[in-house]
Amino acid sequence: MIKTDIYIGLNDLETKQQMFATSKYLTILKKVCRIYGVPFSVNVIEGGYVHEDGEYTEENSLVLSLIDVDKDIIKAIAEDLCTFFHQESVLVTKGEVESFSVKSPFIE
Repeated sequence: MIKTDIYIGLNDLETKQQMFATSKYLTILKKVCRIYGVPFSVNVIEGGYVHEDGEYTEENSLVLSLIDVDKDIIKAIAEDLCTFFHQESVLVTKGEVESFSVKSPFIE
């Protein structure tokens, strides 16, 4: 299986400040995933970023995790989130993962 993570900073491209509550960004991200019909997980993290002009900034970020989603859909989602969140760029990583499920001992 291939796991793809899309890292989206929440500081605005121009103001370099977070313009809205994190919950609003989460709502938008969930709607995008629903439109594309992809199963997902999301984490809110804090991190740092170096802009193309060399300026360093710290910001809240969202990490959208997708498993076995078509490359073209991943690219479209990343482009949409970059646009909707008014970002310079988003980071996309991918790698091979192994997975298994564990059933509840309470269900027969």
